Amino acid sequence: MFLYGGDYNPEQWKEEKEILGEDLRLMDEAHVNTVTLGVFAWSELEPREGEYDFSFFDETIDRLFQSGKKVILATPSGARPHWMADKYPEVLRTQENGLSLRFGGRHNHCYTSPVYREKVRAIDEQLARRYANHPAVIAWHISNEFSGECYCALCRDAFRRYLRSRYGSIGALNRAYWSKFWSHTYDDFSQIDPPGASGENSVPALVLDWRRFVTYQTVDFMKEEIAAVRKYATHLPVTTNMMPGYYGLDYQKFAEHLDIISWDNYPGWNAPEHLHEAAFSAFWHDFFRSLKGKAYYLMESAPGWVNWKQVNKLQRPGVNRMAALQAVAHGSESVLYFQWRASRGGTEKFHGAIVGHGGTSDTRVFREVSATGSALETLGEISGSQTAPARVAILFDWENMWALEGTRAFMQNKDYRAAVLSCYEALWQQAVACDIVHPHADLSRYSLVIAVWQYMTDKKTEENLTSYVERGGTLVAAGFLGMADENDLCHLGGFPGGTLKEVFGICNEETDALFPEERVALTWNGERYEAGGYCELLHLKGAQALGWYDSEFYAGMPCVTVHGYGRGRAYYQAFGVGGKFQKDFLGYLLAQCRIPFCLPDAQTLPDGVTAHRRIGEDAAYLFVENYSAQAQEVALPDGCVDLESKKSTRRLTVEPFDVRVFRCRR
Repeated sequence: MFLYGGDYNPEQWKEEKEILGEDLRLMDEAHVNTVTLGVFAWSELEPREGEYDFSFFDETIDRLFQSGKKVILATPSGARPHWMADKYPEVLRTQENGLSLRFGGRHNHCYTSPVYREKVRAIDEQLARRYANHPAVIAWHISNEFSGECYCALCRDAFRRYLRSRYGSIGALNRAYWSKFWSHTYDDFSQIDPPGASGENSVPALVLDWRRFVTYQTVDFMKEEIAAVRKYATHLPVTTNMMPGYYGLDYQKFAEHLDIISWDNYPGWNAPEHLHEAAFSAFWHDFFRSLKGKAYYLMESAPGWVNWKQVNKLQRPGVNRMAALQAVAHGSESVLYFQWRASRGGTEKFHGAIVGHGGTSDTRVFREVSATGSALETLGEISGSQTAPARVAILFDWENMWALEGTRAFMQNKDYRAAVLSCYEALWQQAVACDIVHPHADLSRYSLVIAVWQYMTDKKTEENLTSYVERGGTLVAAGFLGMADENDLCHLGGFPGGTLKEVFGICNEETDALFPEERVALTWNGERYEAGGYCELLHLKGAQALGWYDSEFYAGMPCVTVHGYGRGRAYYQAFGVGGKFQKDFLGYLLAQCRIPFCLPDAQTLPDGVTAHRRIGEDAAYLFVENYSAQAQEVALPDGCVDLESKKSTRRLTVEPFDVRVFRCRR
């Protein structure tokens, strides 16, 4: 059974008994079986310091259980009650300019504050002691959408301790920071402040370390919350919901401490770049699934519109089902929404909900949500299956993203995520399964590994990539490879640094940044293409040229290369990623590596059509997805039976914004 439902905030309707009673009836009508409870309920649970009142939650959880609903129970640390800020001002977050925030909003607390940690631990233990063994409760939702940073004295001191632990001595830190530049040498750790506009902002390694520290401190806070609930609830899994649009925290550092990965997905369906948004959504599904390499939860999504984008477009008919089945296709065991019932007030009162302000089921959104819930029940046999093992991996490195995007070089807009997505989208268009992994991950199970803009290569990354190729893997790198180490110090001896120079058999002497409208002609595989973004000027040091620039002063120089190293091969692309070249080049590599496709005609699929597979004990499940606004015809493998219609076919017409699911041979 897939978990289906979403955020439920009954405390907002505590005085409206008829609404609370109607909720359970409407949940049944919508096929809702799971709710997330208590995300921002701290002032309800502890209205005054040390005075706990669980009576309303006792009643609510019991009623949910009696009606057959499961509960994912949240710790309420995302927004604290007013009494705490009044009595303990140290819990208030401090801005970079030194001004303390006043009470308001959410996630405006200091993760370092001993008082805040103590109060969070106390409420978490109370919740765990009371509800850990309630039969309705199936998991712990730790806080909500961790985000932000604090510059108070407590955090500054914690940052200095973090640096002392990382470097050991001030001399080692000065060497890593190359601090003799502009005479910025530190004499003691006590001199170091977080970077910012009013202080030090010219030491890239300091900026990188501050971002590392913010992740470290947030994870440490989360670990204390996990310990608090596990004191009484060791049998329940823990998760926290992450956000693909927030890049201030390295989510790869969270994964090892969580039992289940979960995330919130709000793509711009039906926007002008709808197909790109569909690929963006697919990428993050694969990223979060890859964090632990197993099933995950879609914790939040929009049942209709949202209220915080520049243009809050309505979802077109069919998109609700399409988005839900996209999640299931990528390995999610849940489809959960924000939120169940629209709030009457507050900043999210016009955020879409399953039940709108009219309070009835007679709405388009409710009918679509209900139909999606019914479909998930029909597809219930898929729950518990795994996504088909991927033979392709794309590297994604959060710290590398921070370092490269902050480096003053080449072009100002170095969008690492967009570059990675360009390669991912070329695979997605050809229905190829893909994992998104860190450069330190075990790469041995992949036939093809793609490293996009892997600017920062520490010793472990260098050794991992070298070993992968040496043992027979195929590695393709695109741009800025191996320019800096883990402290953002440039590698000496030419780029790429270290053994990667031998692995790829090239030397990158210069990089020409192109204006947005500028293009450089090139030839690869007998065809003409255009390069945008940047062009690197390569010298062959053992590699073979497969493509050449045809214009600019570097016409005739190699721009696509291959080099045999050990039992494997290393390909290099020296210009901006994306476009027709990317799809053609990766298609060529897929063929070279003999990587299978999900569909017979995968390399010529219509725009917006893709496919994914999940593998169960007795069958495989094929998801054929059409994200376009036109009906599309697709060829299927032999022996596919539609799970909903129970019919088999070899040719399929997929309607606009639809996903069809088939049981197939394993």
